[in-house]
Amino acid sequence: MSKFSVNLSTIFTEDPFLERFNKARNHGFSYVECQFPYVHSIEEIQKKLNQHQLSMVLFNLPPGNWEKGDRGMATDASRIQEFRSSVNEGIKYAAALDVPRIHCMAGIVAESDKDTARDVYIYNLYYAGKEMAKHGLTVLIEPINPFDMPGYFLSDIYQAAQILKTVALPNVKLQFDFYHIQRIHGNTLSIYQQFADIIDHIQIADVPGRHQPCTGEMNYQEILQFLNNLYDGYIGLEYTPSGKSDESFEWKSLTRIGG
Repeated sequence: MSKFSVNLSTIFTEDPFLERFNKARNHGFSYVECQFPYVHSIEEIQKKLNQHQLSMVLFNLPPGNWEKGDRGMATDASRIQEFRSSVNEGIKYAAALDVPRIHCMAGIVAESDKDTARDVYIYNLYYAGKEMAKHGLTVLIEPINPFDMPGYFLSDIYQAAQILKTVALPNVKLQFDFYHIQRIHGNTLSIYQQFADIIDHIQIADVPGRHQPCTGEMNYQEILQFLNNLYDGYIGLEYTPSGKSDESFEWKSLTRIGG
């Protein structure tokens, strides 16, 4: 049976980040994830996890300068040392907070640079995988749709699978976001079944608004029933609530899935 993980970077944003842990627990969740925890100290986050009896299951490596447009730097040949520093930072947080997996964002790449970027990405992923294996951590890569993030290097699941095959490390795997896959490819359950053996984490949101399930075109009753029977990992709730966060969990009763 799958387990739901609330993404504290997208849900409960009405409150400051460190107050969102309590919100997750009050809504009956035991697992949380976030995008970038690094603004807060390990001690601050650990205190909130302990206080509210929560486990954090995922976050991202530092992406570079987000405000200036960075969406990862793993494909940039001029920033390999900076990337390695980000791996060290991610490991420090994950090891201290007992977080088992880290998503490595690829970066924005011009079309003319994609061949070189692919080689650099594979090189960096291999490095990250080897370093994280020393700490029992898994590295994830995730195709992100080009409508929400134009120019993002990794925008196709078949491309992602080929990269993982080339890296060929057992702790470098796929993060499967049903929202992104629906926008890129459609036929999400069929696509999921093709790649189930390399998927280590799932995230969900509805299309087109990236709001909670049952607010758009996707059949989340079917999707969640399917996953409930065949997937025993975490399902990250990385959606933007269409209204108040506290009122965005009605889909759980509509789909008859616990969590």
